[in-house]
Amino acid sequence: MIERPRDVYIVDAVRTPFGRYGGALSGVRPDDLAAGVLRALLDRSPDLDPARIDDVLLGNANGAGEENRNVARMAVLLAGLPVSVPGATVNRLCGSGMEAVIQAARAVALGDASIAVAGGVESMSRAPWVLQKPERAFPAKDQQLHSTTLGWRLVNPRMPREWTIPLGESAELVGAKYGITRAVQDTFALASHRNAARAWADGAYEGEVVPVEGVNLSRDEGIRDNTSLEALAALKPAFLSDGTITAGNASPLNDGASALLLADEEGLAAIGREPLARVRAVAVTGIEPQYFGLGPVDAIRKVLAKAAVAPDSLHTIELNEAYAAQALACLAALPALDPGVVNPRGGAIAIGHPLGASGARITGAVAHQLAAAGTGKGLAALCIGVGQALALVLER
Repeated sequence: MIERPRDVYIVDAVRTPFGRYGGALSGVRPDDLAAGVLRALLDRSPDLDPARIDDVLLGNANGAGEENRNVARMAVLLAGLPVSVPGATVNRLCGSGMEAVIQAARAVALGDASIAVAGGVESMSRAPWVLQKPERAFPAKDQQLHSTTLGWRLVNPRMPREWTIPLGESAELVGAKYGITRAVQDTFALASHRNAARAWADGAYEGEVVPVEGVNLSRDEGIRDNTSLEALAALKPAFLSDGTITAGNASPLNDGASALLLADEEGLAAIGREPLARVRAVAVTGIEPQYFGLGPVDAIRKVLAKAAVAPDSLHTIELNEAYAAQALACLAALPALDPGVVNPRGGAIAIGHPLGASGARITGAVAHQLAAAGTGKGLAALCIGVGQALALVLER
């Protein structure tokens, strides 16, 4: 007989400021970034005995550089947690951080854990080049290095060509499918920067963003306070000569980490804090890889049905902005969602998108927004390269 799943609470959520590619955080190893958010998370709950943590799950999309050999376990050790605390790294590309949260929540719900930490980390600045081993020993010709920063490499030739096009070209397909013009995309991008800048100025991130030791970075590095529609319109298309997607209406390359503390009722008592929110439902879906940006459409429909939540009852929505065209297409396909509650404190176009950390960032953002409101339901969702999507519903 299967017992009723336990309630799963998000007790706290923190993240670093997100740094630009080659920017303020580029000198920090990803395992150190991850260790920093783990340490900060525990320092904010002084009544919690770290030895009570049953598992630490971190998302990471690369795994080819300094975050190799299970960055979650390395972060546990570097953060000074007891060696008895285990750690595992999960990879669902852009959704890795949310995948970690979902797996941790599932463990708590099933009674396999009472207290867990979940989050993600990515240093796109420090992602290495890799050299494939030759088919035969002692090659005489030059060998090719492949960047692991973003996108396809070492592609299996059996994959259909349309599945392996660059992510930006995929976003162009999505934008064209829904008739999302360049002007509309630039307007959306401008709103992302303005909302993020206003949220920082209003102190909305003070209870969520923690500093990185030894780095002078007080807020997300990619926010452009002074950008304008004219400045965005002057940028050239980034992927197709006649395309609509530019560096200004797409998420940038970034570095950063995020972490959440999850618990059941017994764990809450041990932590001694009021939770931010409760996990109501989660969903994962797949879609044709070349239309990966539309993945959240089915994931959102699925999770709202599982949670028995009406779209118009959502207090806040965090929809990751991989590209303005992609986010706008999802909203066009889901007209019941209120665009006025989407990414109220800015999105990834302004804040940044360090792949492994983003899913945990938007989950934590929804939890903090619900706690600030005192009540309500919130949704977090994001598209994932190679044609997947994740979504979850939180409530308070």
